[in-house]
Amino acid sequence: MDRIRTDTLDIAYTSGGPAGGLPVLLLHGWPDAPDGWAAVTPAIEAAGYRWIAPWLRGFGPTRFLDAAAPRDGSAAALARDALDLADALGIDRFAVLGHDWGGRTAYALSAIAPERIAAGVVLAIGYTPHGHFVVPDFAQSARWWYQWLMTSDAGAAKVAADPIGFARAQWDTWSPPGWFDEATFATAAESFRNPDWVAITLHGYRYRWGSEPLDPRYAAERAAIAATERLRVPTLLIQGGDDRCDPPSESEAQADGFAGHYARLVLAGVGHFPAREAPDAVADATVAHLRRFC
Repeated sequence: MDRIRTDTLDIAYTSGGPAGGLPVLLLHGWPDAPDGWAAVTPAIEAAGYRWIAPWLRGFGPTRFLDAAAPRDGSAAALARDALDLADALGIDRFAVLGHDWGGRTAYALSAIAPERIAAGVVLAIGYTPHGHFVVPDFAQSARWWYQWLMTSDAGAAKVAADPIGFARAQWDTWSPPGWFDEATFATAAESFRNPDWVAITLHGYRYRWGSEPLDPRYAAERAAIAATERLRVPTLLIQGGDDRCDPPSESEAQADGFAGHYARLVLAGVGHFPAREAPDAVADATVAHLRRFC
């Protein structure tokens, strides 16, 4: 594990691959951690790419430098973190592989700094033009019970009282049974013990549906996202065919949201965590996409 400071964070990250290879940022999802990429990175390295996998704000060893800084969990803030990390590492142009929250961050990066993103691969999450969240139909609203729970103060208090149990509920229900063992969850759950995990989690969902305050330092990033309907970064979406949080039906017919290349791959029998459940398929598709566009 390495660390690097930006203006906002002390970011912890792991990395590998040839130093001269095109960098690929691996951005984990919620609730997950960088170890979720462990079975994918060997193929990325073998293909000649350098990879960097940070803990997102509020996860694992990553820490805020200012105790009074707003704990903003929006995609705009996460995208700025990714750009700040790249800047601190001296990286100008890079590709992004993002899952769940990391996937939303990849879309945000494509809106904010398309000239810096060579290609994007997103796992499990469809694109939302303009970053605008719309209340879905009743079936999807039922799958998003955890988001509605967090919008109430009483629900937020429940999450704060047992954050690990809350994360476990998602792991238990977002994919077909039996996809992980206790040791795998315990390793990932260490990242949810970060003192800011609850605050970032709550803000990351509550701001979507209410009037949560947003950190003004990310106003320019939010404006860029809001102004963008079609992304021009070459993008591959990998969706689990048995994703029980964001099923494939939620990401159909999205090609109009992309001015550049867009492809979608649905993996049969796979749930919400494709990099953990089907790492070989994710690795093969990711490398093929990177080789085509990078």
